[in-house]
Amino acid sequence: MTELRQALGQISAIRTQVARGTQFRGYGPRSITAGGVLALMVAALQARSSNPWGQGTAGFVAVWVTTAGVAVSLAVWETIFRARRVHAGFAKNMMHAAAEQFLPAVVVGVLLTVVLLTVAPQVAWMLPGLWQLAFCLGIFASCRFLPRPTFIAGLWYLACGLTSLVLASAAQTLLPWTMGIPFGVGQLLVAVALRYGYEDCVEER
Repeated sequence: MTELRQALGQISAIRTQVARGTQFRGYGPRSITAGGVLALMVAALQARSSNPWGQGTAGFVAVWVTTAGVAVSLAVWETIFRARRVHAGFAKNMMHAAAEQFLPAVVVGVLLTVVLLTVAPQVAWMLPGLWQLAFCLGIFASCRFLPRPTFIAGLWYLACGLTSLVLASAAQTLLPWTMGIPFGVGQLLVAVALRYGYEDCVEER
């Protein structure tokens, strides 16, 4: 019985190692494109609206947390079905490996938001830039098993994060387009990188 458990453990370790060294093709360009378009639409509505639904720090954060939740839900939904189809028996291992790469950046972004809103709400204007910097770290961490052009999207988020901090520092206020443009264009860049960068491009067409 002990030998059987050891054998199963070794098999599981081998599967995990293979998953970590294999290009992950579970992310779907369609859902990521939808997330980018959604970010641009929300920014446009928030910038033109005079209603209090997206005004103030609490409203701004609530709008963009909700937007992120919808975008992530779409991406997760497509990733689950796509990974099962593309990676077959390795789908679970591949999705775990993908989550291990990107999840720390998400956790950092959430913790930064909680800390700033709780301890220093007067500097909440920094949140868009910090979110983009956290997101770029997630992309850079994932680049090793994603198509190489994804690195460009990481650079985009890095540049946007730093630029957002500079622009917002002048008025020290939360600006819708410092979210809409970086995440809208950024997600479209990621979608293009995945669409044309996967090894099996025929499958996407």
